[in-house]
Amino acid sequence: MVEKRIVLDYKQQKGHELILHILYHLHSLVISDSVSSAAAVYEEFLLRVAKSLLSDLPASDKSFSRLLGEVPCIPDCVLGLLHDICTRRHSGKDSRDGDRVTQGLGAVWSLILGRPLYRQPCLDIALKCTINQEDDVRAKAIRLVSNKLYVIDDISEKIEQYATDMFLSAVDLRFTDAFSSSVESEKRIGEVQNAETSISGSQVSETGISDNDSARGYPNASVTDSSNIFSQAQSLISLFFALCTKKPTLLHLVFDSYARASRAVKQAVHRHMAVLVRALGSSYSELLFIISNPPNGSEDLLIQAIELLCEGQTPPPDLVMTVKQLYETKLKDAAILIPILSAFSKDEVLPIFPQLVQLPLQKFQTALAHILQGSAHTGPALTPAEVLVAIHDISPDKDGLPIKKITEACSACFEQRTVFTQQVLAKALDQMVDRTPIPMLFMRTVIQAIDAFPTLVDFVMEILSKLVNRQVWRVPQLWVGFLKCISQTQPRSIPVLLQLPTPQLEGALNKYPNLRARLTAYVNQSDVKASLPRSTLALLGLASETDMQQTHVTSTLHASEQSPSVRSATST
Repeated sequence: MVEKRIVLDYKQQKGHELILHILYHLHSLVISDSVSSAAAVYEEFLLRVAKSLLSDLPASDKSFSRLLGEVPCIPDCVLGLLHDICTRRHSGKDSRDGDRVTQGLGAVWSLILGRPLYRQPCLDIALKCTINQEDDVRAKAIRLVSNKLYVIDDISEKIEQYATDMFLSAVDLRFTDAFSSSVESEKRIGEVQNAETSISGSQVSETGISDNDSARGYPNASVTDSSNIFSQAQSLISLFFALCTKKPTLLHLVFDSYARASRAVKQAVHRHMAVLVRALGSSYSELLFIISNPPNGSEDLLIQAIELLCEGQTPPPDLVMTVKQLYETKLKDAAILIPILSAFSKDEVLPIFPQLVQLPLQKFQTALAHILQGSAHTGPALTPAEVLVAIHDISPDKDGLPIKKITEACSACFEQRTVFTQQVLAKALDQMVDRTPIPMLFMRTVIQAIDAFPTLVDFVMEILSKLVNRQVWRVPQLWVGFLKCISQTQPRSIPVLLQLPTPQLEGALNKYPNLRARLTAYVNQSDVKASLPRSTLALLGLASETDMQQTHVTSTLHASEQSPSVRSATST
């Protein structure tokens, strides 16, 4: 009842002085050792007063923090109460526990600054809160430690060591035991409330960071739930990443350790990296140094860092130069170039284009988007038509790419109908048909184009006519595609078919017999019959007996003069 009355007097600013007077009197009895029960009375009285302040006054009230800052000594039971406030194990009058957490951490900060004797146990409380599994508690503790405590010289090294130990415990999958140890430590602090220990000005039980608290010493834990691993890893590495914003050189440990982390832990690292790089802003020189010489196995994290540095802006020149040099000298993985491709010129993109096509399809599509986007100053490195031509210029033998990768790249372009329009396709095909040699996959793309845009049929007929003039049958791969396109586009392709020499026409009709009826009907119903050679009419069964005899003689002479390549093409 006495402490309740005193708490009421706090509102009139009288209770605080009275409590201090009582506590200092009891403490003097403890020191003089004149009353054997003085220590226990001191602890019990202070604990009851502290609890009364918490239960009767709102979290915004500073009386609790002021009391701890001015009492002659703070027993372990009160430190345990302070720990419970910071971890939401104690709630007072204010039902908003978050405010109580802020109140507790505020008291911890005040004690660390104002009472050096209790700096270590209070730092221990703050650090343990930074790995609390409740996001709100952890976030508030991390803000306190990284923004206010880390700048204090004589404890910054301990903070950094603790954060490092927790980070490595997550990387090495030791966090289940680390959390168990942490919970046990917290439980021990709470149990001190019931312990009857002697308190003196020179003897204080320090619950600071010990070797046993270091997660490095824990055995590996077997955790099968990946979501649980991710959640625990998030808790364990949060403080370390917060310190990285203050001391970017710590990032070296992140990249050095990344390769040996599990997938779930890597996901947690990636999430923190996104926040970290944005927080660094233009102060990314240390990250740039890491990018210039990344550890083996850190490629995914490296690419994310480069992407984040390019996010929402033209890639910085120093970053572009660093990544280019890395690709040219150490890491021949074209994926690292993707984020900076918008800053490349046409002459820079074309030499690496085969390597971009060789990437997994999703990465190639991302690379393609960057190439077509370009920068605000120079525009896109390649136009959509130039992209199609560049894909067809890739040589499977010379560039070491399987044909499947090249066809996948073509198909990826066709999926983007708003970018690779029929006008774009027509422009690209018109350029390629005049190439020497004609690209090997040219006819496949022609067929894809007519399937995607049927209105291109007249343009495609012009392409096929050009191919006849270029003796397409001399290239077996193109000849097969040519005949397939002729078959798929009939009857529009019949006039083109009649442009073929008789031996090649005969081969086409043997390959696609369904063409014969339409071809014969077309010749009978049009005025082209008179312009066709007798050999063609004979092939279609439309020649007279005299024409047939002349055709036989002509065909015999022609066959004897054929080159081996033409015979081969005809036989196909």
